[in-house]
Amino acid sequence: MLVHTILSQNTSDTNSGRAFDRLRVRFHSWAALRDAPREAVVEAIRPAGLSALKAPRIQAALLRITAERGALSLDFLRRWPVGRAKTWLRGLDGVGPKTAAIVLVFGLGKPAFAVDTHVDRVGRRIGLIPAGMSVEDAHEWMEALVRPERYGPFHLLLVRHGREICKAGRPRCEICPVRRLCDFYVAGRASRRGSARRS
Repeated sequence: MLVHTILSQNTSDTNSGRAFDRLRVRFHSWAALRDAPREAVVEAIRPAGLSALKAPRIQAALLRITAERGALSLDFLRRWPVGRAKTWLRGLDGVGPKTAAIVLVFGLGKPAFAVDTHVDRVGRRIGLIPAGMSVEDAHEWMEALVRPERYGPFHLLLVRHGREICKAGRPRCEICPVRRLCDFYVAGRASRRGSARRS
């Protein structure tokens, strides 16, 4: 989960998936990936983009896990309180709040809410995330807003909504099931009414 999420940064799911599959074919174990020549890792993950940046981050994370824990596993984080686990993950180069939250909630079953591009966009348009709030602060905001047992499912629903309906360039407001509750839709509707009156 950690490796896949680092690969997913600043790229599409399709490209990160291809890069992850190439890694798994090229390197028979996480230890083989950790110890591989940097150029081989860069080449394997090229489809994910920014491979010259992501390869050293992945290998550094694997090296640190091995050095600190003696094994390539993050299972020890299951026993830790969420805050401590987040802090430890955030200490890895290239791991921000989104990556840490995804590893915790989807990889380790710990309560954390991940705010990715889709969640941020949909959350702001609907009005769940206040305007002007940083993406980093939005993680804690959403954790306070949503029940912990719903973090994973709600994240996935917002991502799906962002991909299928509330798209970045052309939101499909006309078919949106929550448009009447959406700040973006309501503001656009009021603006259209005002334009019609002035015409």
